[in-house]
Amino acid sequence: MGSISLNRVSVLSPHPLFANLNLTIGPGDRIGLVAGNGAGKSTLLRCLAGTLEPTEGAIVRSRGLVVAYVEQDMPPNLRGLPLAEAIRRALPPVEREAQSWRVDVMLDAFEAPMELHERPISELSGGWQRLALIARAWVTEPDALLLDEPTNHLDLAKIQLLERWITREAGDTPMVIASHDRSFLDACTTRTLFLRPAGSTLYSHPYTAARDLLVADDLAAERKLAKDSREVDRLRRNAAELKNVGVNSGSDLLQKKAMYLNKRADSLEQGLRPAHVERSGDIRLTNRGSHAKVMLALENVKVVAPDRAALFEVKKLDLFQGDRVVLLGRNGVGKSVFVRMLREALTNQGSVAGMRASPSIVLGYADQMMSHLPERETPHGFIAGTFRPGDQRAVSLLAGAGFAVDMQRRAIGTLSAGQRARLGLLALRLTEPNFYLLDEPTNHVDISGQERLEAEILAHAPSCVVVSHDRSFVRAVGTRFLLIERGRIEEIEAPERFYRSLL
Repeated sequence: MGSISLNRVSVLSPHPLFANLNLTIGPGDRIGLVAGNGAGKSTLLRCLAGTLEPTEGAIVRSRGLVVAYVEQDMPPNLRGLPLAEAIRRALPPVEREAQSWRVDVMLDAFEAPMELHERPISELSGGWQRLALIARAWVTEPDALLLDEPTNHLDLAKIQLLERWITREAGDTPMVIASHDRSFLDACTTRTLFLRPAGSTLYSHPYTAARDLLVADDLAAERKLAKDSREVDRLRRNAAELKNVGVNSGSDLLQKKAMYLNKRADSLEQGLRPAHVERSGDIRLTNRGSHAKVMLALENVKVVAPDRAALFEVKKLDLFQGDRVVLLGRNGVGKSVFVRMLREALTNQGSVAGMRASPSIVLGYADQMMSHLPERETPHGFIAGTFRPGDQRAVSLLAGAGFAVDMQRRAIGTLSAGQRARLGLLALRLTEPNFYLLDEPTNHVDISGQERLEAEILAHAPSCVVVSHDRSFVRAVGTRFLLIERGRIEEIEAPERFYRSLL
């Protein structure tokens, strides 16, 4: 088992994504790669895999090192293949017959039901497609594994299964894992690299502990920047005074001292480095409030699947102003169906039997695909046309959410998932709701955005119903927890009971 070494590696695209990066990845390393959307995580992984050359610097791999890179999207040429065959095709042709048993081992490790083995990739869920890509990489017995957002589309049970596989089955195989899932990073990684345009930082801790150290280092850097800036100003002022006195008095000595002070100021000024600011855009929410005590009341509400199969029944449930209710449950129990019913009841009063909503409710809705966004419209056209803030204000609002002017004129359907998430959350804010209905709102949002979203929810204390697989987000914002399992819904004190049941 070898290693990968980076020596002063930089990438410009066209602006710096990261610069002068020095790093060694060896046996036992599981490095969490953290950065904002579009800040270079996938680019660095491609450089490590050897499919992209850095702008500057060198990447040295041990002789014969086999690196497997798991990208985010399923290649089109695999979509028509059965699951087992798609994994088998990752093996060299001469080994496929003799080594096909390794495919069965991988499918067993990921607990794939037998009926899925021969199902075409195109008919599988996004989660199973992600696991298929990881299985294809691992079946080749690589010396190093690179994972780009491996938890995308996975439900919580599969995320925890993947955590166990990485920490138990993958052994000492070096890994670099780019992810926005903080709990996943905490469970799986041993070191954390915060990727920045200038001054990327590596800590020998999982995400949460590393983030605390990063915050402390950033605060220290800000204090040093302020102190050094004051010192530069002082040296400049003293130099100017000495020069004036020297010129008026004809003193060469004072003018030389002034030159010396200016040189000291120049030297100190060259070392000044502005504090890092995430470029992915700000996230803000609002809460217009309500005089109603009970925002939504449910009694004897039957929740059924699209095929009319019974899922569960809500005997009696009152959602009060300020409640932040989290829906918990495995995939398929009816969480999203329930959310759609709530949306219908809140949008069209009296449309769902057994649901009574306060007339004062103004609904703010967002799902993980931001499906309420018009794909053919541009971000500028959508914001300006829907909320009518005026042309320049629309430009300013979008810029604050991380959209450069040229991006504001592109079709929404061409935006990345992260960009669509930012646009959807901006629209949510401009709606000025007092009741939020959020289905996987942190999907595709980078960690800084997730933390900002949490802070905004806590600050404004809106009433909301949330579905999320993001354990950090759930723990941060939830005040009430409803567990759906075995055809019934019940309120539990904390989400940990559900999380433990998945293990």
